[in-house]
Amino acid sequence: MLIRIAVILAGSLAVASASQAQPSPYADRTSLAIKALTPEQIAGYRAAEGMGQALAAELNGYPGPRHVLELADSLGLSTDRRAAIQAIRDRMSAEAVRLGEAVIAAEAALDSAFAGRRITEAMLDERVAHIATLIGRLRTVHLEAHLAVTTLLSHEQIRAYQRLRGYGDGEHTGHQHGDDTR
Repeated sequence: MLIRIAVILAGSLAVASASQAQPSPYADRTSLAIKALTPEQIAGYRAAEGMGQALAAELNGYPGPRHVLELADSLGLSTDRRAAIQAIRDRMSAEAVRLGEAVIAAEAALDSAFAGRRITEAMLDERVAHIATLIGRLRTVHLEAHLAVTTLLSHEQIRAYQRLRGYGDGEHTGHQHGDDTR
């Protein structure tokens, strides 16, 4: 009987300790200035990093300007093509930094409204919609750069890019690329 009580008691203690609250995976964010953004995300926005914004293009055969420039020699890009792609990248980066800073500011304003207990439903809807618009525009800027670069590359250059980036043989269907005289 004592053994049975001891087993029941041990089982109850095990259940009680297992049911205690586990720390949230976000617990380390409580001290961040902007709770919704990690320092890495903030740095990415400020540096115009893609952060996965253009994966729909990249993984479907529409190369991005940064990686094309990194692979320029292997792709056999002419000086004129390099300059044109650099111009696309420069325009994209400038707009991405501007939008990234706007996202950071909008997230900071939302965080501040919650922290100060000043948030209302109307404010919430307006601020979240604004952030979503900014992020959508930022993604469009990155995707537009991929579209623009693709028009400057030959089919063979795009295939080589795909191979060099580790995406397989580079064969993608369903879209047109630039001519093969690049």
